[in-house]
Amino acid sequence: MGLAENQVSCNTVIFWCKKSKNKEAASSSIIIIHHIYYVSHGSHVRKLLFFNNWQLSFDLLESWLAKNPDVSGFKRDGKSIFRELALFQDYHGLPLFKKALVDFMAEIRGNKVTFDPNHMVLTAGATSANETLMFCVAEEGDAFLLPTPYYPGFDRDLKWRTGVEIVPIQCTSSNNFRITESALEQAYQDARKRNLRVKGVLVTNPSNPLGTTLSRNEFDLLVDFIKDKETMHLISDEIYSGTVFSSPSFVSVMEILKEMTPNDAAKIWNRVHVVYSLSKDLGLPGFRVGAIYSENDAVVAAATKMSSFGLVSSQTQYLLAAMLSDNKFTKKYISENQKRLRRRQRMLVTGLQKAGIKCLKSNAGLFCWVDMRHLLCSNTFEAEMELWKKIVYQVGLNISPGSSCHCSEPGWFRVCFANMSQDTLNVAMKRVKNFVTDSTGAECGSSSACFTKSFSNWVFRLSSRDHRAPEER
Repeated sequence: MGLAENQVSCNTVIFWCKKSKNKEAASSSIIIIHHIYYVSHGSHVRKLLFFNNWQLSFDLLESWLAKNPDVSGFKRDGKSIFRELALFQDYHGLPLFKKALVDFMAEIRGNKVTFDPNHMVLTAGATSANETLMFCVAEEGDAFLLPTPYYPGFDRDLKWRTGVEIVPIQCTSSNNFRITESALEQAYQDARKRNLRVKGVLVTNPSNPLGTTLSRNEFDLLVDFIKDKETMHLISDEIYSGTVFSSPSFVSVMEILKEMTPNDAAKIWNRVHVVYSLSKDLGLPGFRVGAIYSENDAVVAAATKMSSFGLVSSQTQYLLAAMLSDNKFTKKYISENQKRLRRRQRMLVTGLQKAGIKCLKSNAGLFCWVDMRHLLCSNTFEAEMELWKKIVYQVGLNISPGSSCHCSEPGWFRVCFANMSQDTLNVAMKRVKNFVTDSTGAECGSSSACFTKSFSNWVFRLSSRDHRAPEER
């Protein structure tokens, strides 16, 4: 569905604080809703996206900047290079930055694979990278297969301006939402029944919203699926590759290709593409640094031309080139950041368990995939939305309903754990536990009365201007 066919709205909703003298409530007021993007048909809200900006490791970045004042002041050897950076630069990107970025990507992957800067195209974030790839490898009316649940923003990134369709690979909780051969084939047949030409499969590894990494078996399945289909591509969005905090370890699609026999690898080498960004691994979504990596010369050439519409500023490249070239810093940052993510994830999982709520076992990402099916009034997506409204308006917590991620089963929610302080997380867990306790034995029904009561106790600020804000994933 094209952009013109959608009615798109964006509101920023901020719950500043309850009108209460309770110090705890006031100090923890922004657990809450930052941005809600939705696509509506008439008055019916179809999709909701909640952003997961995070703050766990900002102190490490700020410490490095404090120790390197020349870089943050755009100086070299004490002399200003502001004019140099302010003038036109190579649209292909600063060579120093591209070299630093590919080395950082290799370090995250345990240096098991290397990347050639000449096969990298810089983009204004992963959002731009994914859309650019759609323009490069697909035509309007073509389709890509995506395993569910998937990042809700793909409905915008892949479809709105390109006219490409998304066909879901329906994954279920019966096998922890793993991709199966039967689900992959069913999605392919579904696309053919709709007279759609399938141009490839796009996966997010690690997964948003699951917080899990793809297994080698799943990659083997995907590679076998596209290997003999000469017009099909495999895109691996690896924006969360540096957030893997426990086993199993991260396996990049490039590692899978490297392990293949030369004959098999040659069949698909130029049809596999990697998307990357520093928005999650460094927590810098505002810097808008993304990249496409491909061994396909035609894709690289086309993407390079299109990147003129979404360049990364030379000032940003200069600063990050220095930061990522500091091997001592990157090694410490990756290790410490993963430790903090693991510790915070365990806090969330433990807190939810105390409230009688289970999570899908995860090993990566900034969020957990939470099972609240037992709190539904019925096994329907309508019941899921009723529960979501209660959690938002009564409990005052921002979580994403699984239906916004196209989950095939009602009752799953994405809960972010890296976008708040530890004190705020403690308050959030207390609220959840109280909510579950109060909900036990309560009759199911409309939440409209609860909404009205809660609405009167909160102060909202609404703005339609935030559709210009950079996309965060």
